Amino acid sequence: MVTAFILMQLERNAINDTAQQLQEISGISEVYSVSGKYDLVAIVRVPNNDDLADLVTRRMPALEGIRATETMLAFKAYSRHDLESMFSLGME
Repeated sequence: MVTAFILMQLERNAINDTAQQLQEISGISEVYSVSGKYDLVAIVRVPNNDDLADLVTRRMPALEGIRATETMLAFKAYSRHDLESMFSLGME
């Protein structure tokens, strides 16, 4: 399982619509509007790097309003919750 955080800068009038469209993309588990340098942060959980590359280079650029992105890969999760089992339901 690959987990990534995609930080996005958007056109101001596109934030709400883009957030709605992002949450419908398979592999994006959560979308947050945030303060600071970025407008939205998407949490991505996909089976492998090829799926992440497809999401970032093919599916996301099809959305209008995204000006810039920065993708951060998670190496290890430090959590009291068993994240792997929570997000692996139905994935084989």
